[in-house]
Amino acid sequence: MDLFDRFRTHARRREAFTFLRYLGPGLLVTVGFIDPGNWAANIAAGALHGYALLWVITLGTLILVFLQHNVAHLGIATGLCLSEATARYVRPAPARFILGTAVLASVFTALAEILGAAIGLRMLFPRLPLQGAAVLVMAFVLVMLFTNSYPKLEKWIIAFVSVIGLAFLYELVLVHVPWGKVAVSWIRPEFPPGSMLIIMSVLGAVVMPHNLFLHSEIIQSRQWNLADEKVIRRQLKFEFTDTLFSMGVGWAINSAMVIIAAAAFFGKAAITEIEQAHDMLGPLVGGTAAFVFAFALILAGLSSSMTAGMAGSTVFAAIFGETYDIKDLHSRIGAGLTLVAATAGIFLIGDPFKALLLSQMLLSVQLPITIITQIRLTSSSVVMGKYANSRPLRVVLWVVAAVVIALNLMLFRSIILSII
Repeated sequence: MDLFDRFRTHARRREAFTFLRYLGPGLLVTVGFIDPGNWAANIAAGALHGYALLWVITLGTLILVFLQHNVAHLGIATGLCLSEATARYVRPAPARFILGTAVLASVFTALAEILGAAIGLRMLFPRLPLQGAAVLVMAFVLVMLFTNSYPKLEKWIIAFVSVIGLAFLYELVLVHVPWGKVAVSWIRPEFPPGSMLIIMSVLGAVVMPHNLFLHSEIIQSRQWNLADEKVIRRQLKFEFTDTLFSMGVGWAINSAMVIIAAAAFFGKAAITEIEQAHDMLGPLVGGTAAFVFAFALILAGLSSSMTAGMAGSTVFAAIFGETYDIKDLHSRIGAGLTLVAATAGIFLIGDPFKALLLSQMLLSVQLPITIITQIRLTSSSVVMGKYANSRPLRVVLWVVAAVVIALNLMLFRSIILSII
């Protein structure tokens, strides 16, 4: 190897290590992509329709990449998260409405996340009341948020995501998977009879308002020198790589959920709820698989509850013109309000299935507000300067937004009909 080859090898290694310093924000967003709501939708997709709906996971991931990269772009280019940019550049009355509904969205997101972790605890400890398990989850998450800085929380959540991924790898080993059929289903759309509600549920659970607020907050919190053009461009480059990598991890874990449900339950049992899947896994695959399933659900609920609390805290602080800082009073109130209100909701509703339906319904109402606000801000040269969205990108983003909004409105309608 000559000197030039050695130099290129060294440069590639240095580039890889530099990227590792940026890895993390995308994985915190991925947690919301593999939350208990996704578990329920994915398990139902696999159990009821086999491998046929895997393409929905692929489509949802592509949509998520566009929106999450765009909102992270806002944080890097302006030094403001989505909630701060809304408070600064949107007129006061609309801004308060947008941010107020975003706090509510974080509360109802946290409700589903805490409920999922509580259900997981009950799987392992059947005598534990659901409400008691929810209080334990809330207390753990509040302690984690109030005592950890961003870097520590990122490490915890990355560890949780890694364990969840390993858990599903283990589950995949235990079931027979026709990988050729799976590969085709990832890219070929199919619409089995009666599958539209599941398709909308899977896609509706992918893009969540709190993740759009959270990603821009996390990414801009890492800025080293906003005035340096070179640093900004390097951040933009590595952020996109981080987003692609992290959404790829989410795609793999969500795919594994559908694959395992299809291999274990399709044609054998009509599974529509998480508890049913756990109860059936033991007899079909083995007791260890059921334990791993419950443990992974607990980790998914805990980690996604943390990110929901962080998002609520970020938005609440922006209402008062402040930046997120967990040591600050308004940030602490925002996190506490999000998680305590979510836990109270579990006590008030009682029925876990209805609680999940209600949370998804309210998120589907708020999501269009967040997406439209995001695209308008990132397309504005007043906000973004020369980093504003190009015309082709604006077209793509509005098409993506139209698809997401239409699907969420359809999901909202289907939930209303199911409740009535």
